[in-house]
Amino acid sequence: MERSVETINQVTEKLRMKSGNEPEFLQAASEVLESLIPVLDKHPEYIEAGIVDRIIEPERIIQFRVTWVDDAGKVRVNRGFRVQFNSAIGPYKGGLRFHPSVNLGIIKFLGFEQIFKNSLTGLPIGGGKGGSDFDPKGKSDGEVMRFCQNFMTELSRHIGPDLDIPAGDIGVGGREIGFLFGTYKKIKNIFDAGVLTGKGLLYGGSLARKEATGFGLVYFMDEMLKDKGISMEGKITTISGSGNVAIYATQKAQELGAKVVALCDSNGYIYDPDGVKLQTIKQIKEIERGRISEYVKYHSKAEYHEGWRGIWTLKTDIALPCATENEIDGTLAQTLVNNGVLAIGEGANMPSSPEAIEIYLKNKILFGPAKAANAGGVATSALEMSQNSMRYSWTFEEVDAKLKLIMKNIYKNASNTAKEYNVEDNLVKGANIAGFIKVAESMLAQGII
Repeated sequence: MERSVETINQVTEKLRMKSGNEPEFLQAASEVLESLIPVLDKHPEYIEAGIVDRIIEPERIIQFRVTWVDDAGKVRVNRGFRVQFNSAIGPYKGGLRFHPSVNLGIIKFLGFEQIFKNSLTGLPIGGGKGGSDFDPKGKSDGEVMRFCQNFMTELSRHIGPDLDIPAGDIGVGGREIGFLFGTYKKIKNIFDAGVLTGKGLLYGGSLARKEATGFGLVYFMDEMLKDKGISMEGKITTISGSGNVAIYATQKAQELGAKVVALCDSNGYIYDPDGVKLQTIKQIKEIERGRISEYVKYHSKAEYHEGWRGIWTLKTDIALPCATENEIDGTLAQTLVNNGVLAIGEGANMPSSPEAIEIYLKNKILFGPAKAANAGGVATSALEMSQNSMRYSWTFEEVDAKLKLIMKNIYKNASNTAKEYNVEDNLVKGANIAGFIKVAESMLAQGII
């Protein structure tokens, strides 16, 4: 125990010195490191091989300039990033995020989380992430196309179906993936369908990919609740966000009998005591690309409130944060607990602060951490890669069935690992340890590289 604690303390201190200006990465890495003490006690060979020191260092970081011209003829410059974090169990796999908040620390945090999330799926995919501080909101299709073409002109040097396979994330949907894939195809002069996932169905995409993260989140939550003898039927459910994850988490939750009463966007949230009407949300957000405030024009009982984080002050049985990192702080977590929340599942990446997670666990709230609960998206991306390799497409039902089984297995793996390492009812540690061991064993087998 003493040697394990000393190792983790040393690595954590080095991390603070090197990455103190990257708070999101520091937060994510520190949480995982703290979970590993019982693993190192059981496997001292991981210490000898420097596995912990190595796993927090990306194998490769790529940063580049993206120059493009807007509709007014003005030259614009953004930064592009790709962090290829760990390839011990497969090629790098992880999304691209286009958002003004993107910086190297954010991409490192997302890439680090991706290592363990991808490991938990049971599929042969390593961890990576990328993106840009480009903001697609308010841009014309032509501007987005020109940006994507210039972004991919550089990124194409560093990716491939057996090397690094990007996908979508915040700000990168079907439109952006299409422009990125078209540029890659032109530059490489080859139809490598497996180089990007989240593609359109007409050129190599997978059925159920759009729904996968939201569906997978609810499959995970349903399995967790069933394990405790609880049903989703009739449970009041609050979901933050109104993008793909939130929309399809709403759909699947409603199919399982839950009553979803609130959704939000970056301006504010809507509350509908009769249950959110999903078709209205899809019309506003997917077709019109409008603001969620427009929902109240169609449904008289609904309320709209400015300030989207206020969504977590509502009384709810199940909370599914699907918006952004650290959206629930300690104060909001305590409010959820005081209002009687039963279970919380993370659809976004790291949406709960460390203080929030501590409050969940202290109050014995059922909690599905992001790297386990929202792994359905990347799992289905890997299924898309499989279909591309076979030059074949599965039906929606086939993909959905595989997704459901993967999410059930992720829950069982995290839960059983928590019991094995005497951290029962702590799926944060269970997921961290389960994801880590597979990667650590692979790194050990491949030598000091």
